[in-house]
Amino acid sequence: MKVVFMVAEKPSLAQSIAEILSNRSQRSKKGANGACSTHEWVGTFQGHPARFKMTSVCGHVMTCDFPGKYNNWDIVDPADLYSCPIEKKEATPKLRMPYFLAQEARGSDYLVLWLDCDKEGENICFEVMDCVARSMNPPYNPAEQTVFRAKFSAITDKDIKAAMQDSALVAPNENESRSVDARQELDLRIGCSFTRFQTKFFQNKYGNLDSTVISYGPCQTPTLGFCVTRHDVIKSFKPETFWVLQVSIALKNDKTVRLDWERGRLFDKEVAQLFLNMVKENSTASVVSIISKEKTKARPQALNTVELMKVASAGLGMSPQSAMVVAERLYTQGYISYPRTETSSYPENFDLIGALQIQAGHQDWGTTVRELLREGINRPKKGHDAGDHPPITPMRAAERHHLDLDSWRIYEYITKHFIGTLMPDCKYLSTVMTFN
Repeated sequence: MKVVFMVAEKPSLAQSIAEILSNRSQRSKKGANGACSTHEWVGTFQGHPARFKMTSVCGHVMTCDFPGKYNNWDIVDPADLYSCPIEKKEATPKLRMPYFLAQEARGSDYLVLWLDCDKEGENICFEVMDCVARSMNPPYNPAEQTVFRAKFSAITDKDIKAAMQDSALVAPNENESRSVDARQELDLRIGCSFTRFQTKFFQNKYGNLDSTVISYGPCQTPTLGFCVTRHDVIKSFKPETFWVLQVSIALKNDKTVRLDWERGRLFDKEVAQLFLNMVKENSTASVVSIISKEKTKARPQALNTVELMKVASAGLGMSPQSAMVVAERLYTQGYISYPRTETSSYPENFDLIGALQIQAGHQDWGTTVRELLREGINRPKKGHDAGDHPPITPMRAAERHHLDLDSWRIYEYITKHFIGTLMPDCKYLSTVMTFN
């Protein structure tokens, strides 16, 4: 019986995928490194009986760094860091991940990689392949493919089992992996060289510098620039006093309506006082005009990570980091699709009806969903296709009591946003009455 070794990106993902593929019949045990578990079951692979063994990594297995002799700031010129060699080192030495993977893969015939379907995941694929290459059995036919990449965007029975079909398994993408290697090398060389240069420069320039290291990073430093610019704008703001007229009118039905002043605001108190006196001279207001217009509020685009973070911060009072932790937990539990995506446009073959039908029995929005299914959905607005994952979509129905408070709030927003993308644009009547 052939042995199929499979690796996911996190222990929680490995467990979820193993449960789905084994129909909850897997045998699980803690791995030798104490961080990752292994799950085993018997099934079929490529039409033949097979024994499956699944485990995980904990993010990147390797990282790039300079050889030890280049870590001495006093004898190495920062400019030398652009031409010196770099080497791969274990990302988390205490986990002994390369050794763990090599031991677990011993005697395997096939490797199926379940890393996240982005460039970083593709890079981890090749890190895993390097670790297990010597442990696996050599194929009888050298031309036979023994390493496969599973492509998926949600941890649901349907998506995971579809990704495991023979026709869906593909070869890992080496070009995407090498692009990550290039990015890591650039980050290392630029970050370290500029950090050393500016730290030594400012330490020589300012003797009382209260920092031992002034770090630089290709992402960190521009972000810091945005923060500093915004801080300067806030600090340099000079408040100015202004005046507005606040007038209310009493209607015949004992209701009161507050009116907005057409002029908005005045920065001259004497002029504002003049208008106030003019208003006080009148006990009635006459209607000058009534203008009604039909307006439209467009349905939202499909949800991507940036929009989710913005709404979580501005509307839900959650920090982007907290919201992302919650979203990734919902993804691992199978409630939503992969939450890290720049795409806001659904592919033509995405099963929108199927995703919507999952919500038809929900006690909060099931009535709206059933009506929408009966009347027919609208295709979501065309957004940006970044070529990564589909937009963030609810993949499984959840009630309030299924989730903790923060998880429910994120799930509720994602689901309502998804439903909104399939509804007609909102049309409403706006009436403006002008009084004198």
